[in-house]
Amino acid sequence: MTRAATLAEIAQEAGVSAPTVSKVLNGRADVAPATRERVEELLRRHGYRRRGGARTSPLLDLVFHELESSWATEVIRGVENVAREEGLSIVLSESAGRLTPGQSWVDGVLARRPTGVLLVLSGLDRSQQEQLAGRGIPFVVMDPAGDPGQGVPAVGTTNWDGGLAATRHLVDLGHRRIGLIGGPGRMMCSRARADGYRAALDIAGIAYDPALVREGDFHHEAGHRIGLELLSLPDRPTAVFAGNDLQALGLYEAARELGLRIPEDLSVVGFDDLPLARWVGPPLTTVRQPLTEMAEVAARLVIDLARGTRPGALRVDLQHRPTEEAVPNG
Repeated sequence: MTRAATLAEIAQEAGVSAPTVSKVLNGRADVAPATRERVEELLRRHGYRRRGGARTSPLLDLVFHELESSWATEVIRGVENVAREEGLSIVLSESAGRLTPGQSWVDGVLARRPTGVLLVLSGLDRSQQEQLAGRGIPFVVMDPAGDPGQGVPAVGTTNWDGGLAATRHLVDLGHRRIGLIGGPGRMMCSRARADGYRAALDIAGIAYDPALVREGDFHHEAGHRIGLELLSLPDRPTAVFAGNDLQALGLYEAARELGLRIPEDLSVVGFDDLPLARWVGPPLTTVRQPLTEMAEVAARLVIDLARGTRPGALRVDLQHRPTEEAVPNG
């Protein structure tokens, strides 16, 4: 039987000290990324396993690409519901708009050894995935921005169906010139909602008009700016599907500035069903994305993975609520 390599032998092969190898094994943050990657590769190559397993902390690491929004509040509420039941605390992080967090965040996770990691509209590159796997730290992606990759647990919603339902609602109201304020094209949820919008037009026999379509960033300011552009066109849209509620509210503001009334002059449908959608006048018609439920499912999934339970499905998509059940504004 082949003898397993010792830490000293791995250190010699990596060109580092034995304490450095020990730091990598223990998830210490004070190791250069290149050195950590070299040591990790040698540990994997030699099939190194810790004795007795690693101790984890009663924490859930929750990382957003952007944290300051009502959308994030709904997600945090769902994770808190599960964490409270399980006696876990939550560590909140933000990747400053990046869809992949930096190595400093990974180093912090490795040092904390949480029960699991939840990434919202974010993801991990291959090296980061391997580093977490090497510590036995499971992770789940919620509402992945792109393809999370084969075998990566993910929780989302039926974005294409939601975009289809939102646009069909506007078609059923009799509209033929229907605009779209989408989200960032790099995000899978944005593309799916826009594809649903286009499919609804095709089904209704309405020609797709690129002049009525704009790409936003899911923020109120984009809805306002793009709303002014669309509503100032010589042949403006009579209805708009906004890719999320914040952009829809920005569109409301643009309509008011241009003297257009909702719903008499303009019909609007959003996406998310945030609480603030019911506070505006008139209340916003919106597709309900079950954010709190999605967060609860993601939190339970990562806890199950931490306990060694293999889920029935690694990809879970929760159903949106049909637009017709939302409060109508047009």
